[in-house]
Amino acid sequence: MKTVITIARQYGSGGRKIGQKLAQRFSIPFYDRELIAAAAKQSGWSREILEQADEKAGSNLLYAMIMGNYPYMDSSITAGRLPINDRLFQLQAKLIREAARTGPCVIVGRCADDVLRGKENVLSVFLYADLTFRKNRAVKEYGVQPENAAGWVAKQDRQRSDYYHFYTDERWGETGNYHLCIDSSAFGVSGAEKLIANAVLLRENQIKSE
Repeated sequence: MKTVITIARQYGSGGRKIGQKLAQRFSIPFYDRELIAAAAKQSGWSREILEQADEKAGSNLLYAMIMGNYPYMDSSITAGRLPINDRLFQLQAKLIREAARTGPCVIVGRCADDVLRGKENVLSVFLYADLTFRKNRAVKEYGVQPENAAGWVAKQDRQRSDYYHFYTDERWGETGNYHLCIDSSAFGVSGAEKLIANAVLLRENQIKSE
């Protein structure tokens, strides 16, 4: 198994759990919040501060353009003048590229599909689900109050969409940005994981035959 699996996901669609199952199936590293710990260790920044900034767009798009904050720029001089969100994104993008060079792994969120776009060994996945499924998971998995679930789900999706567009200039969830889009409410978490695992094997066989 040589594939790096990136998972973008609507809130409550089960992306983290599906990613963990895939990592266990293939015995490969899993990166989600783990990237926060790695970024904190490498940068010396507070993990708590980084968690607050994680997967949130920079404070001002015009500011980012003026400062030259183009995707994946790695300039220690300019980076020091950028908002914490932008510095965190740059560091996470660097860690994502390093992880992908090291070997197969699963990476959840953080624009990983765009950071690694064009790499032959990458399978990019987008997970979505109907609102009822996602509200139920928000309540059961994350302790969201039932009466607040719909608003919370919408808020998290909006935040992820803004983050993706801000750093990639692409539309979050646009099918053309991914190799595979799956409705996890139609197949369940386990079923979605199996579909992705099969897609990995099919893609690797296709690459071998070319």
